Amino acid sequence: MDDDASSSPLAAGQLVWHAGQVSTDERERMLGQKARTLWLTGLSAAGKSTLAFALERTLHDRGCACYVLDGDNVRHGLNRDLGFSLEHRSENLRRIAEVARLMNDAGLIVITAFISPRQADRASAQQIIGADRFLEVYVSTPLSVCEARDPKGFYGQARRGELAEFTGISSPYEAPARPALAIDTERISLTDAVAQLTGLLVTART
Repeated sequence: MDDDASSSPLAAGQLVWHAGQVSTDERERMLGQKARTLWLTGLSAAGKSTLAFALERTLHDRGCACYVLDGDNVRHGLNRDLGFSLEHRSENLRRIAEVARLMNDAGLIVITAFISPRQADRASAQQIIGADRFLEVYVSTPLSVCEARDPKGFYGQARRGELAEFTGISSPYEAPARPALAIDTERISLTDAVAQLTGLLVTART
């Protein structure tokens, strides 16, 4: 159905998925890689974005087609209409998972960097993206270290009661039970962390 076929909202039964003539397998063969989503989760200031962009640089330099979906960046455009209530946070992650799935279908490696504190939301993301493509990475940097870093001043605001529902202070973080990889950025260097992430992708191809 064309986009301009009707000005009224479409019921689910009126929507039809149109399959293209190029498969994901063909795209992966052309790119010489397996499409995966590395879902980096952890507290604010744990080092998720730093890791994600450093990994992207390394993979690109090795000839991989990849892209980072970063928590702050997507709220400048795609998710600019969302706030930070539990419902909006869940919708934020649902949209990101849908984007990651489409990018994986295109044969790309996707690296996401989101606090994503609730196990239910991460499980939903895995279901959308597909268990065979989804690699959960727990950036396990301790709260005390994250709070000492506090580059945006959020922890200070939360401690003063100026920021409600802040993960790790006034809102819980549910750590992954069985992540594909756990990285504590207090204990290992950025270089070693990127090497571990790269190794995870290589292992996931077999």
